[in-house]
Amino acid sequence: MKAIILQEPGKFEIVTKPAPASPGPGEVLLKIRNISICGTDLHAFEGKQPFFTYPRILGHEVAAQVVAVGEEVSGIQPGDSCTIEPYRNLVIDQAVLRGKTNCGSKLTVFGVHEDGAMQEYIIFPASHVHLTNDLPAEQVSLVEPFAIGSHAVERAELKPNDTVLVIGAGPIGLGIIALARLHGVKIVVLDMVASRLAFAGKKFPGVATILAGNEVIEQLEQVFNGDLPTVIFDATGNKSSMQESFNLIAAGGTIVFVGLFTGEIVFDDPNFHRKEITLKASRNARAADFRKVINLMKSGLLDTEGFITHRLQADDLVRDFEKLFVKEEQVIKAVVSF
Repeated sequence: MKAIILQEPGKFEIVTKPAPASPGPGEVLLKIRNISICGTDLHAFEGKQPFFTYPRILGHEVAAQVVAVGEEVSGIQPGDSCTIEPYRNLVIDQAVLRGKTNCGSKLTVFGVHEDGAMQEYIIFPASHVHLTNDLPAEQVSLVEPFAIGSHAVERAELKPNDTVLVIGAGPIGLGIIALARLHGVKIVVLDMVASRLAFAGKKFPGVATILAGNEVIEQLEQVFNGDLPTVIFDATGNKSSMQESFNLIAAGGTIVFVGLFTGEIVFDDPNFHRKEITLKASRNARAADFRKVINLMKSGLLDTEGFITHRLQADDLVRDFEKLFVKEEQVIKAVVSF
């Protein structure tokens, strides 16, 4: 079967490898249909992804079809459409026992810490397969990033009178906006890329946009009638942006760091203490987030129209992947078809 391997930064290679054998007990054999490209994949290609080794088969935002099921698998049948929950805990530790399956100490991510789905077939644990029958395959490949947004919103514990600032209008930030809007809160999105703000403003009527630069606090106060946001989601993974969020949050507010920066974040403790800020991290997603996103997509409450801006064929990935880094391409989300 065909597989695409990132041999080293900047070098994809299409290879032929043996197809997987029949699934074992508790496993399913999946045929990959679509894979969405995420920031992790882009960072890995650039050689900037933390905790990453080469060579690696990327791909963890997956739309697939069930080919065969092993013994002890129930509720899943050949022909079912599905996505996967790409996080597995190798050790059932304290966090996992408390229900925090998204951040166990020995968590491994499919397509990041182990070979992923940029290949025609994979065998995967049935416990981590979520059925998506009746949804288009391209939309199914967006479930995982929206599940990350769902988990971030859950972490914030939004209330109807909250005012929300989302920093970063990339796919995760846009997903956060989509999920937060369902809570009826007022939202502003801040980014340094005008085209992404234009997309957010068009996609989400009523969401205000601010181009990063001077007088951000003044612009926030103007939108929020003299107030500052009570909840900030930072989806940038940018040190300066994350540190600045402590100045943008209202007293008594909550900051949720969704993006990952490899290094130290420094903040002024008197300001942190004076405002009684709540600081949270949001990592990955949990099974409930996948189920929630799938149900919202099926109900039409989560509209993903327009999120996919670029479509690639697996055979052309080696040639076309670098286009996704071109600013003029205005990429929101790219999907690879097998």
